[in-house]
Amino acid sequence: MAPKTANSNRGRSPAVHRALKRAILDQALFPGAKLPEDLLGERLGVSRTLVREALVRLSEEGLVDLTPNKGATVARPTLEEGLNLFLTRMALERLVVESLSGKLTKAQIETLTAHIAAEEAAKPEHAVSIRLAGEFHTILAQMTENASLIRYVNETVARSSLILALYGRPHSSDCAVSEHRQILTHLIAAETEPAATLMTHHLDAISTRALLPRHCDRDMKDVLSDYAAAEGLLG
Repeated sequence: MAPKTANSNRGRSPAVHRALKRAILDQALFPGAKLPEDLLGERLGVSRTLVREALVRLSEEGLVDLTPNKGATVARPTLEEGLNLFLTRMALERLVVESLSGKLTKAQIETLTAHIAAEEAAKPEHAVSIRLAGEFHTILAQMTENASLIRYVNETVARSSLILALYGRPHSSDCAVSEHRQILTHLIAAETEPAATLMTHHLDAISTRALLPRHCDRDMKDVLSDYAAAEGLLG
């Protein structure tokens, strides 16, 4: 019986990890939320051991913070970490684009085209839209078959979803999806530099338009004057 139990646990371990990761990326579990092993095990119908293994793996991916004597919480990255993260993504994903330009197979093109269609269909659901947008980038990375690149892109994209959940502002996803389609078009045509340039612009746009305010040198008086004017308090 023991070997069967062990085999069963090994088989369910990846599923527990996927379930918790999906919940975090879909913002069902928000940054900073506590993750009690007993409660998670009860809700998922698995042992605390499997939950603990999943939490350790998620911590290695930057999605969970493990604190001695305090347990696990969904990671809560800082604004500065978010800015640095997107700079790192720009460098990594330029490598992805350079690796794939002109080399996509028919099956890969069909996979990416279908995924972009799913992104368009998910526009009303903000959390799902963020996850699908991130998956476009991880799918591209997987197609490079470069294990190191796949790992680092997966980790930075997952962490980016937490940043978006914390600091993102409501916005239309039209631009992001159209840019994904344009990137695919460039890759199919072996237009490496246009694809790489668009990818950099795409990620930079997320970190400004939809995500993170740049550091501002304006003083409080200047900043508040905009709001005062909008409320008719000036003049």
